[in-house]
Amino acid sequence: MIDEWQEVPDLWDATREEVDKNTKSGLFILTGSSTPAHKGVLHSGAGRIVKLRMSTMTLFEFGNSAGILSLKDLLLDEIQARYVDELNFKELAYLIVRGGWPKNIEANFDDCEALPRSYIDSILESKLLDENNTRYNSNYIKLILKSLARNVSTTVSERSIINDISQNEVDSISRPTLSKYLDFLNNMFLFNNLEPYSLNPRSSLRVKQLEKRYFCDPSLACALLDLTPNKIMGDLNLYGLLFEGLVIRDLKVYAQANDAKVYHYQDYLDNELDAVIEFKNGEWCAIEIKLGLNQVEQAAKQLNKAIDAITRSKNKAPINKCIIVGFGNLVYKRKEDGIIVIPINALKD
Repeated sequence: MIDEWQEVPDLWDATREEVDKNTKSGLFILTGSSTPAHKGVLHSGAGRIVKLRMSTMTLFEFGNSAGILSLKDLLLDEIQARYVDELNFKELAYLIVRGGWPKNIEANFDDCEALPRSYIDSILESKLLDENNTRYNSNYIKLILKSLARNVSTTVSERSIINDISQNEVDSISRPTLSKYLDFLNNMFLFNNLEPYSLNPRSSLRVKQLEKRYFCDPSLACALLDLTPNKIMGDLNLYGLLFEGLVIRDLKVYAQANDAKVYHYQDYLDNELDAVIEFKNGEWCAIEIKLGLNQVEQAAKQLNKAIDAITRSKNKAPINKCIIVGFGNLVYKRKEDGIIVIPINALKD
């Protein structure tokens, strides 16, 4: 295993050449936290090297999820009711701020925000150079990241980000500069955005094409906004948006393990799905994400409305529809509409 290989980009071609000499699989694992700064052309590695997106740890990997329901179980018609220990208000806030960082596994409630903050600080204090040795302004980086944190779990546009910065910060930023800086930050793997779900080309529904914006870990949004578990618990709306980011982080990891993909859905008739899981066999699952069980009825109406519009417009119906909640002690299927209610700490890959 070679960590941060991008610091010495020639390692890529050296690895490729070594793989050509030895046909065994799994000889090398190259890990990196950014795109390599390399002026030449790197061989693609096609047929030799498989690229995988890394993530911070999920609740299941941390031992905070019982893992009684696998993502692949959502391909089944029958879901058995199962109990799980319920997370409380304080515990879930802690899990969001702590994040999925391995070094934070023993962090306590009062200092769990320290490591994510140090990660943001290390980014802002680094050289901030791209592959062409173009230097990026750390103040602009901070402005953009803070705006994205204020707009986490939304489809905020670049124009809206510029307006948000103008309203909340002393400085401003131009559209070309913002686009350039977002590309740079994407290459640092800081984001975990969801692309829009594509319907049948014959569908009469017009689907919105903006990505839904998330950080690679919800703790980074907390760090940028100087949030602690106590502060999150004082703002239910923000709590819900950050919880959605945690769910998306875990869903994308679980989906990757099952060769599935995660999208979001919004159309111009105000139908919306927080997440769409598309499996390799073409089946898909519709998902809403809500913090508490008291929001399940509202989420069910939104979910059924969106699915009805999608299926009436010449699109395949989902194999299952789910509501993932932060608080709850039971995985169960509602008799009235077949929606599966799943506490987040019941899931695994």
